[in-house]
Amino acid sequence: MFAKIPQKFTAPFGLLGDEAKLAFRSQPGGIAKLASTRNITESDAYWDQYIVLFDTTSDVFSLILPQDIRRALLEAPENVATLIRVVTSRLFNLVSDHTFPTPVNASMASFATSFIKTGASERNTTKEVLNCIRVLQRVLPVVFEIDSESSVFEREVFWKKEVVEGQDIKEEREQVPQFVIDDEDEEGTEGDAAAAASPGPSGKPKTTTTLPSLAERLYSCLIDLLFCCGFTLPPKIQVDHYKINYIIWEKGVGSTADLGPSQAFDTNKTEVLRLLLVLFSRQVYVPPSGLLSNPSLYTLHFVQNTPRRDVLTILCSLLNSAMNASQPNTNVINGVAGRLPYNHLVFKGEDPRANLVGICFQVLCVLLDFQSGGARDLLAGAIENQTYAPTPRTNAFRYFLAKLHRTQDFQFIIEGVLGILEQQMAAMNNLLPGSRKSVPYMVETIIFFWKMIELNRKFRLYLLDLDKSMDIVVYLLCFCLDIKDKPQQHGLCRAISYIIQTLSAESAFGLQLTFPVKAAHLPAKWNVGGAAADFMINAVYHIAATTSGALTSLYPALIISLSNAAPYFKNLSINSTTRLLQLFQAFSHPAFLLADEGHPRLLFFMLEVFNSVISYHLPENPNLIYAILRSSKTFEDLGTFTLGRGLREIRRIQLAKEEQARKPDAKGKSRDIESDHEQPHEEKHRLLEREIGALNASSRVQSLESLTEVRVDSRAGPQEGNATEEDHTTVQPLTSPTSTEASGFPPALSEKARGKMRVRRSISVDTDASLDRVAAAGVGRNGFVPTQEWVTSWQQGLPLDLVMLVVSELMPKVQDLQTNKPNSTAAIIDFLSHASLTHVLPPPPPLNPRRFIVRSFPPPPFPMLIIDFLIPKWSDPSIIWLSSLIWGEIYVRGMTPFGIWNSTNVRLFYVKHAQAAPRQITGAVTSVTNVVGGLLGRGGGGEAAQSTR
Repeated sequence: MFAKIPQKFTAPFGLLGDEAKLAFRSQPGGIAKLASTRNITESDAYWDQYIVLFDTTSDVFSLILPQDIRRALLEAPENVATLIRVVTSRLFNLVSDHTFPTPVNASMASFATSFIKTGASERNTTKEVLNCIRVLQRVLPVVFEIDSESSVFEREVFWKKEVVEGQDIKEEREQVPQFVIDDEDEEGTEGDAAAAASPGPSGKPKTTTTLPSLAERLYSCLIDLLFCCGFTLPPKIQVDHYKINYIIWEKGVGSTADLGPSQAFDTNKTEVLRLLLVLFSRQVYVPPSGLLSNPSLYTLHFVQNTPRRDVLTILCSLLNSAMNASQPNTNVINGVAGRLPYNHLVFKGEDPRANLVGICFQVLCVLLDFQSGGARDLLAGAIENQTYAPTPRTNAFRYFLAKLHRTQDFQFIIEGVLGILEQQMAAMNNLLPGSRKSVPYMVETIIFFWKMIELNRKFRLYLLDLDKSMDIVVYLLCFCLDIKDKPQQHGLCRAISYIIQTLSAESAFGLQLTFPVKAAHLPAKWNVGGAAADFMINAVYHIAATTSGALTSLYPALIISLSNAAPYFKNLSINSTTRLLQLFQAFSHPAFLLADEGHPRLLFFMLEVFNSVISYHLPENPNLIYAILRSSKTFEDLGTFTLGRGLREIRRIQLAKEEQARKPDAKGKSRDIESDHEQPHEEKHRLLEREIGALNASSRVQSLESLTEVRVDSRAGPQEGNATEEDHTTVQPLTSPTSTEASGFPPALSEKARGKMRVRRSISVDTDASLDRVAAAGVGRNGFVPTQEWVTSWQQGLPLDLVMLVVSELMPKVQDLQTNKPNSTAAIIDFLSHASLTHVLPPPPPLNPRRFIVRSFPPPPFPMLIIDFLIPKWSDPSIIWLSSLIWGEIYVRGMTPFGIWNSTNVRLFYVKHAQAAPRQITGAVTSVTNVVGGLLGRGGGGEAAQSTR
């Protein structure tokens, strides 16, 4: 009865044709032959399976493993070279084949029949082209890793130019027209080439020519594929038999035509761009020290030798695809699904559109960031106003982005960036936790926006003239607040701080600060009300005050931003003035000042904030003037600050701390608990903090010590093993327990109070050796030990005169009001709002904002004497840091679903693997939806990784 039933099924009911794929992985004639058999010829049929076997990108990345390529490179490197030559040669031939691309309908039918075992199937040239691209994506990262230092293999395979006899220049130009490039003298060059190509006398032999290298031909082919009708562009725009049409992909910059969406074309664009990104990734296998001196030839060639026409078309296509990311999805199913809560957990298939947008951003960021070797910006402008700028010969992509000038283009870019930021804010500000997926390309969006305002000053000025400019600033600060507690995101926080500094240097930025915050998607927990200046001050305070010193690299840029914006501060709220004074008092504390050589500059910038408000808008800021008067003692102490006094104060607080530790009574514990619970209340308190005693002062030093810890390294990122028990305290690092009480201005000090203060200032340690131990204990990571000469170098330059002049003029009048008025606070505020010191104060100085630019002069011998030089700038370490930040994000994004650079030894940054976080509510929801999601697409999971850069 069962005699006719076959005894062995080759596949489940004959539906899945996996035997060939399994054989490729397991049989000697598959991937194993690449290393086991030497010198396989290019004509061998073995190479055909690399072109026709695979059906998807997942097939390539699962059947060809990095260790397979690594083993072949060590045991039979000539086979890897042959594989690259065969695959690229087949790719070149396929692109010029009249059967490519296969029509979309026929391609889909061929894809379906590939799962069914039939006697014969039609050739699918589109699939073959995609397989060539995918194999190169898989092989090249391993080649770059193995050949990271010498580059001998790469130069031989990719960059060696072949000399051919019997072929004239005209024939060469007809084959590879993209390689005759000269941006500025293009017409003349073409004429010369045409003249050289003209036929000579009949008896003259043909000239010897040099053909372009394999890498050059590959770039030419990939650029053609990006604009190939029927592959990445709709076939309807094809003219006659010319399938390569250099037309911008989407509506936006440089184009008003909308070609319509297509998931198949988006997927093909993503595949080609991914291979370009793999070629550019050569630089991640170079250590930071060699990044600028040993540039990637692949990226260098692309930014310098790509024809101008191609540069403009590629740049606009990438830019428009990225900026249209926030446009509504025209697909009905995806459009409806996108509005459902937890849709990203149910519909878990790959989104071709999101993948394309993400990789467009990544390629844009890499090209706009590249400044290695000859791609470095050149000095331009008058001697007194020199800046560094790109040229067509250094980096054409940076140059042409800087040349954008049309208003409609600027508006398009602003709306695109703002739309992406609003999507992220909506995901953060949701009643259902995790119900909306975060924007996956936020890092790239922010880096691109930074490059846009850095390279294109016209765009920067246009942006700041719009009301929407403050929306972008507010959203950036909100995002920074949201990620500030994630160490892997601290590099992005640093980038945001530099963006804020860049914008704050423009006068239009200051004018926008007086208007109320109108951002529609602002999360309620960060909405402090008031004007944009109030929001900015509170955001800077929370970034500094709630991170326990983990973001010290952000402080200079953020405080400089406040200093740049201070001349425009008007009607600051009590909450904002409180935050400014808390920052000032924390930066002026001896424990902070003496901990690092660069800390006094933060105090300098904070004093500039107060001076600017006094000079430009004293009557409009009575709350801030009142707070300055109440903290006058702090300003006075700075005027006579010495190293010995600072060390004694630090020692006094340490002794109080030790004394408290020796006597842990119930009452003290109760006070500690009470102090801890007061911290959230202080965040909402509308008045200045009350003065507390030595016990809580010790807590303040504890927080300041954590504040001064250096946790950010330009290459390795935050270091482990530096945490102490103090790091786990709930005391906020920037609270100011020496602040006076908020209910009123303190009266003139009594003799008893003065006596106590004299006693406090006269407290000394037992011996000089003890002072030395205190100084050594305050040394930072770099072994810094403060000296009196160093203290004098910056203390004498502190701009205290203006503040002390205001104190001397207004203090007696305020004290009289406090003594004679029952409701003294209201009377004092009213008095200060009408106060005028124009007859006493010097004229306001000219505005001189500190910009984030590259300086053309060498550093001064005494940096602390010229504080302006210490502004962040595009030095070599800065360029290396940003490159590592960009490539670190690309590396992490590339881990799923394919793991493009997984299992390769990148050297530009460290990769730290960590187990996935414990499952919470969203994890439970994921479990419930896995069954449905598994039916709709690929699931996630696995290890998490982060790059430290």
